[in-house]
Amino acid sequence: MTATVASAARDDDLYEALYDVRKEAEEIGNYIDHDPYPAMNALRERGAVQKGFMRQLMDLPPFHRHKGSLERQGYTCFTFDACEKAFRDNVNLSNNVYHFDGSPPKTMGILEMDNPEHHAFRRAVQSLFIKPKAQKWWREHFIDKLVDDLVVDLESRDRAELNLQLCARVPVHTITRAVGLNGDDALLFRNALVGTSASRHGMEVRMQSHATVQRMLMEQIAKRKGDPGEDIISWLLAAEIDPPGEERRHLTDQEIVIFARLILLAGGGTTWRQLGIVLFALLDNRDYFEAAKADRKLIDAAIEESLRWNPTNPTFSRVALVDTDLCGVTIPQGAVLDICLGAANRDPERWENPDVFDLYRPFQQHLGTGIGAHMCLGRFVAQAEMGVTINKLFDHFPNMRFDPDAETPHITGGLEQRGVSALPVLLR
Repeated sequence: MTATVASAARDDDLYEALYDVRKEAEEIGNYIDHDPYPAMNALRERGAVQKGFMRQLMDLPPFHRHKGSLERQGYTCFTFDACEKAFRDNVNLSNNVYHFDGSPPKTMGILEMDNPEHHAFRRAVQSLFIKPKAQKWWREHFIDKLVDDLVVDLESRDRAELNLQLCARVPVHTITRAVGLNGDDALLFRNALVGTSASRHGMEVRMQSHATVQRMLMEQIAKRKGDPGEDIISWLLAAEIDPPGEERRHLTDQEIVIFARLILLAGGGTTWRQLGIVLFALLDNRDYFEAAKADRKLIDAAIEESLRWNPTNPTFSRVALVDTDLCGVTIPQGAVLDICLGAANRDPERWENPDVFDLYRPFQQHLGTGIGAHMCLGRFVAQAEMGVTINKLFDHFPNMRFDPDAETPHITGGLEQRGVSALPVLLR
């Protein structure tokens, strides 16, 4: 086992601190102690677009991912048709909802950009995340060996808690290694990255976390300027962009930091939660588990269905740049629109029996990874990580099942981040 993989497999209390879905939501302040989908479904039946923020309409305590939004008018869309239209409207509905609190712009990179700026910056890195690249470059350099060794490391055990021992480790070590960080630096960086926004920390600690993230990424940039390699930082250093109103140029160091920070934040979080969700769905239905084990093509179907059934991020938001008609409802200029893709993904007008995870469901485009210009950049890399991991588990532990002596797992979290409470299993 390589030193990098040995470090990835080593026990560390930080995994419990960083990869507890409920604790994460409680610390952010958006934890929900019940399944939100019945309320989402009921609201969808009441109307495609409604006045009020999503939590307000669900009779939940006030909270919004984007600080300052609650000082504005709020609207929420629920049906697949309305949510798809909202995602695709990059002219009237803007992604720049991150800085109502007065924080500096561009700290979230392409997430807060609209076209044509968004297109110019996204194009600089897009080719690194296309499906052929995910299935070859990402797997060969980062995913396959890491997953294989992590699963092999479990062979000495009869029991495992897969949320912490596998689901948390695969994405964080994949994405940090892809940036150039190795060994213990991966978890230390993730801790600092989460610490930049965690509400449990005071301003001084958050600023220290920001400084740590900035320092570690700038060190990688300096290193790769003199010694380019097979990694994201080297790719970004070589990339050129043509932003509107500017000459074609390379990315600045700070633009690379922002890009890398976003990739690391998303790549180390959403894949962890979604991998846990798809494993939970398969382990919860033995027939599906056995079917996917026998026909590995069904693993891709299981991943897609999990993204429809329980996406890790069931809601996103936009701000109206002008008065905007959405399915017959006017979203006033300056109002914030919550897009409830969780409800949209269970719209019975589009799917039969949509509240059920169905391994054999005929595929139709869902909104689990977004749609349109802002469709998830890293979705193919995430699917490669999940597919390789599930395949390896089937190979090594064909009789794996929930541990009957452990607390029954369930899906938990907030409206902005969902995942499994735990994944305790018997491996044999």
